[in-house]
Amino acid sequence: MESTSFMQLAIDLAIENVKQGKGGPFGAVVVKEGKIVGQAANSVTSTNDPTAHAEVNAIRQACAHLKTFDLSGCELYASCEPCPMCLAAIYWARIDKVYVSATKYDAAEVGFDDAFIYEEFALPKENRKVLQVPLLVQEGKAPFKAWKQKTDKIPY
Repeated sequence: MESTSFMQLAIDLAIENVKQGKGGPFGAVVVKEGKIVGQAANSVTSTNDPTAHAEVNAIRQACAHLKTFDLSGCELYASCEPCPMCLAAIYWARIDKVYVSATKYDAAEVGFDDAFIYEEFALPKENRKVLQVPLLVQEGKAPFKAWKQKTDKIPY
């Protein structure tokens, strides 16, 4: 298959998802060495999971299929420009390249606007709508101490 076929599949997944009413109008395909290793649509509303975006679902499927958390060497085809959460997941998964079809502005026109998240991230923590309140600060360092001392850890 070629790039346009993978992107068309992502778009088709998004359209079918809308028709079936399983979630938002988004689809994603993960490809490694010319083969599909993960494909999914958005399932936020059908799973009651706000993290179940198409890209995250496809990444999860690809990781399970390849039995790794490192998707280096993979490409992701997204029917729409990824939101901040999905973009972070793409970086954490170490995906090499992302192809996008629709833009975040196209998504915003139909009610999927993530501009407020970018605006919140730019604010000082104390001015954000979701406050981060320090609690048990010293105790919170214990897991990192345990990690540092662990000799058989799998770094990621």
